Amino acid sequence: MLYPHLAGRLFGVPLLIHRPKLDVILSVLAPRLGLDGTLPQAALPSPRPVASPTPGIAILPIHGSLVRRTLGMEAESGLLSYQAIQVGLTAALADPSVAGILLDVDSPGGEAGGVFDLADRIAAAAKIKPVWAIANESAFSAAYALASAASRLVVTRTSGIGSVGVIAMHIDQSGLDAKAGLQYTPIVAGAHKNDLSPHTAITDEARAMLQAEVDRLYGLFIDTVASHGRLNADALRATEAGLYFGDAAVAAGLADAVATFDDTLAEMADFLTPRTVQRLASARAGAFASPTPSTDKEIHMNGPVSDTTSDSGIPASTVADRTPSATVAEPTAAALSYADAIEVAELCQLAGVPERTASYLSAQTPVANVRRTLLALRANGPEIASHLTPEAMAAKPEALKDNPLIAQARARAGKD
Repeated sequence: MLYPHLAGRLFGVPLLIHRPKLDVILSVLAPRLGLDGTLPQAALPSPRPVASPTPGIAILPIHGSLVRRTLGMEAESGLLSYQAIQVGLTAALADPSVAGILLDVDSPGGEAGGVFDLADRIAAAAKIKPVWAIANESAFSAAYALASAASRLVVTRTSGIGSVGVIAMHIDQSGLDAKAGLQYTPIVAGAHKNDLSPHTAITDEARAMLQAEVDRLYGLFIDTVASHGRLNADALRATEAGLYFGDAAVAAGLADAVATFDDTLAEMADFLTPRTVQRLASARAGAFASPTPSTDKEIHMNGPVSDTTSDSGIPASTVADRTPSATVAEPTAAALSYADAIEVAELCQLAGVPERTASYLSAQTPVANVRRTLLALRANGPEIASHLTPEAMAAKPEALKDNPLIAQARARAGKD
């Protein structure tokens, strides 16, 4: 069976893919494209499953050849669509139990269509929750465009990244047609309608047109990766689409550190620990989405803004120099215990000011101080006329029905 729609996505169109992988794909699909015997045969590796062992971290696998749409061929050909990655990214952002996202990348790259939009989405997501990436074991071409959008990019000792370039293939099978006794006669309207046909040699005009599109996409590729802050456009062009492995990738400025997958996961978990407590507490209080800044201290979705941490969820020192020795910094203030954080969230919810939860947690305000502040705030408010003292709130209630604030509210309701 022939698959002309696949041929249209492989030949005569620019691709952001590692060249050896392109040859593998072509060798597998050659019989279905009517090109049997014209290309060497090779086995296509199958994608491997990835588990998520660490609470609070969503692992988003980016495995296999990348395409805009898979056309239902994921299992057969190892394709992964940009749409599927976007769905996973959106779900992780919306999940209040997820404090950070780790992109597990093992891909040779793929189609140009859709990759830059997805890279922009990943960069935007990194401003909402920390997004890290690890090349495990490859992040070439389009896959590197995606991985570079993460706020931290790690490579293993053996993994490779780079191939920041664009390639387009034209196949001239007119000789094969002649051997088969076939002659194609195109009848066209429009001088360029038959450009890049596989049944005729490529013309100079068609070559120039295809080269112009390759150059245009190359410019988009360079600008997209440069906007992520590791290398400027000139330095990226100077790589000449080269491949970099392990320490060489860090030395070239294409990655931030060398580490194993498990070590990267553990490092991210340590970095996220205070933020996980804050996020879970805020979610329980109903204040997960876009906390309102208060007069105490402004907090971003990635965690407290401090001298040691950037808005992207990566240490400021790493953003500045991106050296392999840069380590993830912990927030300077001592973190509240999980139980205290939950109690702070519950107090804010009961007092009707859940938007204050994040600011109290970022400032590490003791529970007793939060209780005293909220009681003073609400004592003579229009909703609840309470004259409870802080001492009356000293013992944590066993249930909401036993909470003095709730009791006062019910008493007020009974009088109305």
